[in-house]
Amino acid sequence: MHETSTVSIEKLKALIELNIRMNSNYGDSHALLVSILESVMYMVKCESSSLLLVRDEDGLLRFEIALGPKGEEVKQFIVDRNSIAGWVVENNKSFISNKVSEDSRFNNQIQNKTSYVTRNMIAIPMRIKGECIGVIELLNKHNNEDFTDEDLLILELLGEQAAICYQNSKKYNQNEEQLHILKNAVNSGKDYHTFVAKNPAIMNLLQNIDEASLTNSSVLITGESGVGKELFAEQVHLRSSRNGKPFVRVSCASLNPSLLESELFGHVKGAYTDAVSNRKGRFEMADGGTIFLDEIGELPYSLQSKLLRVLQEKKFERVGSSETISVDVRIIAATNRNLEQMVQEGTFRGDLYFRLNVLPLNIPPLRERKDEISIFSNFFLEKFKSEVHKEFLGFTEQASKALYSYMWPGNIRELENTIERACIVGHPPLIQFADLRLPEVNAKVVSSTTANEFSKDLLSKEDKTLKSALNAFKKYYITNILDECNWNQTQAAKILDIQRTYVSKLMLELGIKK
Repeated sequence: MHETSTVSIEKLKALIELNIRMNSNYGDSHALLVSILESVMYMVKCESSSLLLVRDEDGLLRFEIALGPKGEEVKQFIVDRNSIAGWVVENNKSFISNKVSEDSRFNNQIQNKTSYVTRNMIAIPMRIKGECIGVIELLNKHNNEDFTDEDLLILELLGEQAAICYQNSKKYNQNEEQLHILKNAVNSGKDYHTFVAKNPAIMNLLQNIDEASLTNSSVLITGESGVGKELFAEQVHLRSSRNGKPFVRVSCASLNPSLLESELFGHVKGAYTDAVSNRKGRFEMADGGTIFLDEIGELPYSLQSKLLRVLQEKKFERVGSSETISVDVRIIAATNRNLEQMVQEGTFRGDLYFRLNVLPLNIPPLRERKDEISIFSNFFLEKFKSEVHKEFLGFTEQASKALYSYMWPGNIRELENTIERACIVGHPPLIQFADLRLPEVNAKVVSSTTANEFSKDLLSKEDKTLKSALNAFKKYYITNILDECNWNQTQAAKILDIQRTYVSKLMLELGIKK
């Protein structure tokens, strides 16, 4: 009896110490939750533990943390609701069993794939304001012993603390993100965009940018229209030693090809009819700093050799002049086109492509970084609500789900336009689903029935390459947009958030006809 009392006092002390630790640091929620699981494993004396969170998009459970012999292997699995963890979520109740294999709720899918046999288990719900947001599981008590009611009590006490800790840490990190956004906006100044990111792939890209910024090598940024390639170009400049020098932007698609050479390299008086005085080009303006050549794939072939010379020799002549000008400029280029294919087709110089592609950065589309939709949406909401003088507090649950499930063919630019429009037409305190006015055509494209039929049709074709599938989807999607606009290409271009000339070009390339 005395021994049992001593053990309980030790566990109580451990609980108090852990509670103090949990409430003293919210900076790293993952590390805190790992600490909680490690402590409970020590107190209860079991082999494995895990924390699963309910996914917003489909209600399935993913492993946030998995500790034990198969911890890393287990984290790759998604847990179905037809499981013990699913039962805990559905019923918002704790579970304890010392003969798990005999329980009808036990799903042995993970056990079969990992060969780790679950003998006994405790699982408890993680609740925030009464709602179950996740499950904490303990597996296999040491020395083949049974789990006890005392073990369950300890886990339930820690489960409540873990939920509070998770919620506080989440709020803390949201505040930190907002503070980071504000600091970034101040540090970047009015000439640069605020950079917002949290996706692991984007954070890795920023690390690559930090490494690239230590050199003066050219950078080629690729990605779909609207992913924010210009913002990444700004980061390359701002994180480099050239950040105090000019950052000059040039859109190779928006300028008339006949004027682009003069715009880039300048001209002298009399070079052509309207050249009434000498004029510096963008390269001279960027001397000592960085020039950003957006939509480099649209650069006329005739100018590509001159750009190659600037890359290799840092020299050029103004239009109408034989005087050679030397500049120290770092070149960052961006495109949403496949330059390798253009090289094969003979529309883009191979030597220029290789000189530009020294440090490549590929920006993933928004549909591959959906964890950033929430932070982008809130950022744009804060930006536009002040412009329209409306005190929006956030989004309804239906609006949030719509933002998450939409495919965003126009990526972040389309999301920004959507939130701006919602702020204009909506009424506080919350943005409603109807305020988003997402294109109905997209709902048709992504509906499960249409998507399945579309996929089956693609898989039935002889050409099953990704390129072929993407072109088929582009053709299908653009055709639907044009139908919606009564084949008004200007209006379609606005919805697609691309230039009208590019719509015509895509129609020609993809064989789209009315």
